[in-house]
Amino acid sequence: MRAMVVNEWGGPETLVEREIDRPEPGPGDILVRVHAAGVNPVDWKTRATGALIAWGETPIVGWDVSGTVEAVGPGVTLHAPGDEVYGMPLFPRQAGGYAEYVAAPARHFARKPASLDHVQSAALPLAALTAWQALVDTAGVSAGQRVLVHAAAGGVGHLAVQIAKALGAYVIGTASAAKHELLRDLGADEVVDYRTAAFEDEVGEVDVVIDAIGGDVGQRSLKVLKPGGHLVTLPGPDDLPADTAGVHAVWLLVEPDLGGLREIAALADRSLLKPLVDTVLPLEQAAKAHEIGERGRTTGKIVLTVAPSA
Repeated sequence: MRAMVVNEWGGPETLVEREIDRPEPGPGDILVRVHAAGVNPVDWKTRATGALIAWGETPIVGWDVSGTVEAVGPGVTLHAPGDEVYGMPLFPRQAGGYAEYVAAPARHFARKPASLDHVQSAALPLAALTAWQALVDTAGVSAGQRVLVHAAAGGVGHLAVQIAKALGAYVIGTASAAKHELLRDLGADEVVDYRTAAFEDEVGEVDVVIDAIGGDVGQRSLKVLKPGGHLVTLPGPDDLPADTAGVHAVWLLVEPDLGGLREIAALADRSLLKPLVDTVLPLEQAAKAHEIGERGRTTGKIVLTVAPSA
């Protein structure tokens, strides 16, 4: 099969196309023919250094997968050949999404949203599961609460805005002014231009903060959190504020999640969640996808098409 392999840790040019052996599904696994693969910041961050991820013998990045079940391993009853599925298999271990086939545990995949094509579905798993696990499993957002989403037009942010709104929250997002109309269309009740104002001077007390930026944003967010509120930091544990007395502050590392995938698909099929796809490129242009992503100007997601039917 074709795969984009990390030839050596470094820049985007280290992604090279190779023919490698197709994986085989073991007990409890399915083999998925990949139609489209989403691109996430973790892809280029790990490509640069090899850090954080438990790699296989042939390093292949990519965790967002949408495709068709090609074969099932012994004992699998959840999926059958021909099923259209999507998922974020194996994270933070290597899944090898930038390839024509992926073999992984069956329960790391769910039926893809019926209302979305494979490109749109591939834009969802890692970012949407991150938002879901932050808002629902970690912060327990409920109707009427106030939720602040930083980098609200980004890959995780634009989905967090929609999920929080679907949960009945009052949603505030930070983004540049050019993206405010888009965020309001996605359901944001209030938008702050981080380039012209300090959000802590503009935002009243909130119940939950989703920090997808890091740096000093977490520390500054404590000023707007209600006592007992939740701060969920996504970039890394080093971005958690030092003094978080009186609030719940955690670093979240997203996990494979069948239940979450099903809930996300249901929201999409009810027209309550729509991924924004900024750029679509063929698999062999993965290096270009990383170059675009690393500029930090993407609204929504970048997706690679793999199979001809994607």
